[in-house]
Amino acid sequence: MTPEPFTLGPALLFCPADRPDRFAKAAQRADGVILDLEDGVDPAGRPAARRALLEHPLDPACTVVRVNAVGTPDHEADLAALAGTAYTTVMLPKADGRFVGPLLRADGAPYAVVALCETAAGVLAAPALAMRPDVVALAWGAEDLVASLGGTSSRHLDGTYRDVARHARSTVLLAAGAVGKAAVDAVHVDLDDLDGVAAEARDAAACGFTATMCVHPRHAAAVREAYTPPDQEVERARRLLEGAGVPPSGGAVRAEGRMVDEPVLRHARTVLARAARAAGAAAVAAEGAGPER
Repeated sequence: MTPEPFTLGPALLFCPADRPDRFAKAAQRADGVILDLEDGVDPAGRPAARRALLEHPLDPACTVVRVNAVGTPDHEADLAALAGTAYTTVMLPKADGRFVGPLLRADGAPYAVVALCETAAGVLAAPALAMRPDVVALAWGAEDLVASLGGTSSRHLDGTYRDVARHARSTVLLAAGAVGKAAVDAVHVDLDDLDGVAAEARDAAACGFTATMCVHPRHAAAVREAYTPPDQEVERARRLLEGAGVPPSGGAVRAEGRMVDEPVLRHARTVLARAARAAGAAAVAAEGAGPER
């Protein structure tokens, strides 16, 4: 059985699995929750975090569980706890060539895996990971990546990524896109830099990322807004699709001072799809249906 494609996003909010008091709030404020059993939880608190997964369930369709890495003592304990839940999607940290899986649920079906490429080995393995049928998305992480290289900082003083992080980001995006799977952008660890969060999310959306991971509810709001196309961009996309007149067999025409061909029209369709998705999410929130999803 092959898992369904990954469609959660654009804002995926991490929530420590040992803080069940935050579960519902996280679900309200983001498009998907990543319940974290790994770095967000002190090792001594992981047994309690696993119990919380059982005792405080969220909607499985909108929830990802980050388990501990393959080969760690906590990994098997995490999977054993998950077997008693309805969750079907896991995030696997430090994914690389050692991940030979699949990770199986209690019913024998494979978990849908978001492979987190956050080490040098993981980034190099991204194309192979993307081709696995149980991997539904690739994500990447800058801080663990630089640590795996023996470095000390993923960013310059102005907040922009260093070249190695930019390379890893592009590698993961291309590996996912090459096989038609989702790519998830990394967290922004500066909690107060909302402008930086928004700028990176706008770039992520423009490049083709499906979602961005967040570490704070304010970041989730900024990401949602950044992935929502501005009204003028939506209107321009609509005009292009209504009046470009590109023949079905291909070719190009001039429209609004631009050369318009099929790739440009695909850009426009993506803009309208993002706008429709944002409108749908806003309608659900307005009806107060968010927590019950």
